[in-house]
Amino acid sequence: MTSTLTISHLIKTFGGVHALSDVSLTVAPGERVALLGHNGAGKSTMMKIILGLIAPDSGEITVCGAHPGDAVARSKVAYLPENAAFHSALTGLEQITFYMQLRGVDPKGGQDLLARVGLADAARRRIGTYSKGMRQRVGLAQALIGHPSLLILDEPTSGLDPVSRRDFYELLDGLAAEGAAILLSSHALTEVEARTDRLLILSGGRMVAEGSLPDLRSQAALPIALHVTAINGYAPELMKAFPNAIQTNTGLQLTCAQEDKLATLARISNLRSKVADLEVIPPSLEDIYSHFSRRDGQ
Repeated sequence: MTSTLTISHLIKTFGGVHALSDVSLTVAPGERVALLGHNGAGKSTMMKIILGLIAPDSGEITVCGAHPGDAVARSKVAYLPENAAFHSALTGLEQITFYMQLRGVDPKGGQDLLARVGLADAARRRIGTYSKGMRQRVGLAQALIGHPSLLILDEPTSGLDPVSRRDFYELLDGLAAEGAAILLSSHALTEVEARTDRLLILSGGRMVAEGSLPDLRSQAALPIALHVTAINGYAPELMKAFPNAIQTNTGLQLTCAQEDKLATLARISNLRSKVADLEVIPPSLEDIYSHFSRRDGQ
C-alpha cells in the first residue's frame, strides 16, 4: 500500500543546531500515528516541513504523492494547531463557511460540519463567547473540510473536557476507517496509548523509537509489575515465597522481567489457595517514553 506520508533521511538545522537528524517515517492510509517528544525535540519543525512552510536541508519527503506545499498536497492535507485562533466577531458558522469557500467546498455543509464536532447549538454564536475547548472544536471542524487524506494535528485535545476528548478520538477512529492518514502530536500520553496504531518518539531531533505499543514494550524491556491480593491472613506466607516483593495492605507488589512473566505467574498459580486476586500491570506508555528519552540523554 502506498504511504500517504513518506519521509526519508530528513535533516534540518537552524544556526548549526540540528532540529532534525536523519529522520525517516511513513504514515499509511487509515493509520493513526502519534508523534511524541519533549519540547524542542523537533516535532514542530517536522510538521512545518510536512506542511511546506519550511524546506529541509536534505532528505526526501512526499505528501499525498506530491511535494510539501504543492497545490495537490495543500488540497489533501488538513492542519490543526495547538492554539487555534479565529475572528471573535464571527459566529462559528460564519467562520467555517469562510474556510469552506476558501477551499472550494460547498458552504451549505457548514452546519453539519459543526454538528459533527458538537457545536450545532453554538453555531450562530460569536466565537468571542466560546470557551477554549469550543474554539478548539471550531479548529477541528475546519480541519475536516474537504475530506482530507492526511490530518496533521498538534496537541488537538488541548482545552477539551474528558467527554469532548472521548468524542474527538471516536471521530478520528471514523476518519481513519474511511482511509484518512492521521499524524498527531500530543503530551497526553494516556490518551494516545489506546487510540493510535503506531507511536514515534523524537528526542533531540532523532527518532529514538517507533512501533506499536507492544513493539515498544518489547524494545524497552522494562519490568512488569504484579499486584497479588492475599486471602486474609496469608500475606506473610506469600512474602516468604517472594522475599523481594513489597508488602502492601492487601498483599504484595512484585516485578519481573518480561521473559520471566509466565514463570512468575506459574509460581503464583501454585499458591492460588492463598491468593484472592492478581493484577498484571505492563509498562505504561509514560514509562516507555521516559525510558527512551533518558536513553538519549534527555
